[in-house]
Amino acid sequence: MSKNYQVLAKKIIDIVGVDNVESVTHCQTRLRFVVKDPKQIDKAALEDLDEVKGVFFGSGQYQVIIGTGVVNDVYDAIEKLHLVNAIYSQETTTTPTPDNQKSPLQRFMAMLSGIFIPIIPVIAATGLFLGLQSALTNNQVLQLFGTSSAAIPASLNTVISVLTGTVFSFLPALIVWSTFRYFKGTPIVGIVIGLMLVSPSLPNAYSVAGGTAKAIMLFDKIPVIGSQGSVLTALVAGFLGSKLEHYFHKHVPNVLDQILTPFLTMLVTFGIMILGVGPVVHWIENVMISGVEGLINLPFGIGGFLIGAAYPLITLEAMYGFANLGVALAMILRAKSQKAKANFIGAFSSQLFGVSEPTLFGVLIRYNFKPLVVTVLTSGIGAGVLSVMSVAANSYGLAVVPSYLMYIYNARDLLIYTVVSLLTVAVAFIATNMFAIPKDILKSDQVQPKIVDDTIFSPVSGKSIALSTVNDPVFASKMMGDGIAIKPQEQGPVKVCAPQSGQMSVVADTGHAYGLTTNNGVELLIHIGIDTVSLKGQGFKVIVKPGQTVQKGDLLGEFDSTVLKAANLDDTVMVIVTNSKNYQRIESEPNQSIQSGAALLAIQGRPEMTTATAS
Repeated sequence: MSKNYQVLAKKIIDIVGVDNVESVTHCQTRLRFVVKDPKQIDKAALEDLDEVKGVFFGSGQYQVIIGTGVVNDVYDAIEKLHLVNAIYSQETTTTPTPDNQKSPLQRFMAMLSGIFIPIIPVIAATGLFLGLQSALTNNQVLQLFGTSSAAIPASLNTVISVLTGTVFSFLPALIVWSTFRYFKGTPIVGIVIGLMLVSPSLPNAYSVAGGTAKAIMLFDKIPVIGSQGSVLTALVAGFLGSKLEHYFHKHVPNVLDQILTPFLTMLVTFGIMILGVGPVVHWIENVMISGVEGLINLPFGIGGFLIGAAYPLITLEAMYGFANLGVALAMILRAKSQKAKANFIGAFSSQLFGVSEPTLFGVLIRYNFKPLVVTVLTSGIGAGVLSVMSVAANSYGLAVVPSYLMYIYNARDLLIYTVVSLLTVAVAFIATNMFAIPKDILKSDQVQPKIVDDTIFSPVSGKSIALSTVNDPVFASKMMGDGIAIKPQEQGPVKVCAPQSGQMSVVADTGHAYGLTTNNGVELLIHIGIDTVSLKGQGFKVIVKPGQTVQKGDLLGEFDSTVLKAANLDDTVMVIVTNSKNYQRIESEPNQSIQSGAALLAIQGRPEMTTATAS
């Protein structure tokens, strides 16, 4: 179970000072605060905190050293506090996934999952609000208490509408924010672009569709309306905006970057969406709506089947719940991974009451395409049967278990609905077991590798120097772990090779840092240069991806030492064993000429933990 870093994040912010922080970002090893007055910060108090390895002020930033991997979690916790201006660093790394082993469709599904999972909690909460509203304001239910919806005060309806309508009214803004976040843009820029798309100054999309408002005709030719409810528009805006921001970051001079890049990103993205993409997407969505209306009247239940099958694909607020129950139940019973099983149980529990987003994003599109196919087909069959049998609800808005309330006043329809819903669960359960169980959940949770002896080889050629002599107090003090440094001998392009066989745990987008976990469990950080994150990838070339398996000597990337020196940056390469505490001794020989691929560090495991010797 991952550790909750909210408490630590709050303590760090309290010590640094909310009002003292102008912005915070992070790199591979540390939090980087831009503060108004470093003297206001109690350095000793920060160093006393768990997980904080040390602090120092340098390069115009107050740096709090946390450590590889953990720093990402602490930064995420700081961002969730919403107390200071958290800016996603260009060095933010991707969660390790073997993308090179995935099909384009699987990568697309993983992207959707990564975008929508952060906003599931508020969508799910709103779904519960909607379900509660539908149950409490349903005329058939209210008749049981001798009243009707007409008796509900207008003021109460208004307050309820705030609870039930806010998230879906501003859903495009949330999606653009999360898409920026996924593609490593600046989330605050994303949410502003999203709010522009649903600005009250633009005609509301629902009102235009209902005929109570008209689109603004820009230049008397281009229809402009808001993007309320348009998931596709928001996804396009988020993807386009984040890519534009990366482009402007690389081409705008550093002195103007902080102001000019957000300005250009918002201006160009909004302009493209309003003048081009927005109207096209709006036309596509209208065609889809017209198509659904045409399908409804098809005979023999064909329309019901097609609409029921397409429902999970065209609606991101809900899915056909009974099919989801069957899929989730099969996953629960078959999963050997306890983490996966816990996720499936949570999704199943939410689905019982009609909240289907955890199942959609946490089950159907998280692992592979097959569970979604099962849901599409079984929900389609269920809808087709109900259509053929002319079963119709006497209200709307309730789903799964509460949905039976919509049929209790018609014995025939209630019976058919009950039988079809239970059969849908059963068919989805059987089909999932037969065809759609992902291999990932059949594996037990990964056990930590045993600590064994190992040898680490040099990733570059040059002269080895003691880590304590490098020009960075974090590495020199061995806060990040023991190791050694190499001063490259080449001038110009320098190849960086894998110092041992293993899996890439971290690959910085900027190319200046790599994390590698060897097959024997040694956790390595290869950090190229000092403060080279400021180059934003200039002079660096990345070859590998996070999660990729590499062999000793494989090319990880390249960097141009002349670019670093032109920027007055140190090009020393640090090789750090970040889990040094697991080992009894880490031996190195400084002041030696060393070739790439030659033995660099000899690592000896603790006697009580050593089980083998690596060759």
